[in-house]
Amino acid sequence: MKFAGKVWKFGDNVNTDEILAARYLVTVDSEEMGRHLMEDIRPGFSQGVSPGDIIVAGKNFGCGSSREHAPLAIKGAGISAVVAAGYARIFYRNAFNMGLPIFECPEAAAALQEGTRIKIDADTGTVTDLGSGKVYRAQPVPSFMQDLIRAGGLIKYLARPAR
Repeated sequence: MKFAGKVWKFGDNVNTDEILAARYLVTVDSEEMGRHLMEDIRPGFSQGVSPGDIIVAGKNFGCGSSREHAPLAIKGAGISAVVAAGYARIFYRNAFNMGLPIFECPEAAAALQEGTRIKIDADTGTVTDLGSGKVYRAQPVPSFMQDLIRAGGLIKYLARPAR
C-alpha cells in the first residue's frame, strides 16, 4: 500500500473531541463527519483538504474518548493516512478497525512541515518528503493490520468470503 499527499500539521495531544466534536456524533455518515473534521481547532480545515492528503501530528494523537467516529471522520474528509509521533492506545486500534492507515514515526512528525508533499509506503514503512528526498522509517505495521486496512476495516474484513 502506498499513500501520497500534502501534509496537514497538528501538535501533541489532539483528542477525539477535537478531531470530531461530540455534537456531530449523531450521524454515521463518514463524509458528513468529515465535513466537520478538526472544526473547533482549525475552522474550515476540511474544506481545504484534497483527497489523499495526510495528517502529521505529535505525541498522543487521538487521546480522549474511545469513539470510532474520529478515524471515520478523518477518512470521510479524504485524508488517506496519519503519521504521528505516537497514538493513544484506543485510537490506534480504532483506526485499524475502521480501515484508517496510521504510522508511528516521531522523526517524520517532528521534521515535516505543513504543505510538504509526502509519500508513504506501508510495505517498507518509509515516509518520504518528496521535496527534499529525506526518508524516515516508521514503525512497521503488522501484516494483519495491513489486511484490515486493505479490506476497509474490521467489519469488511470479517464479511469477506472465506478463502
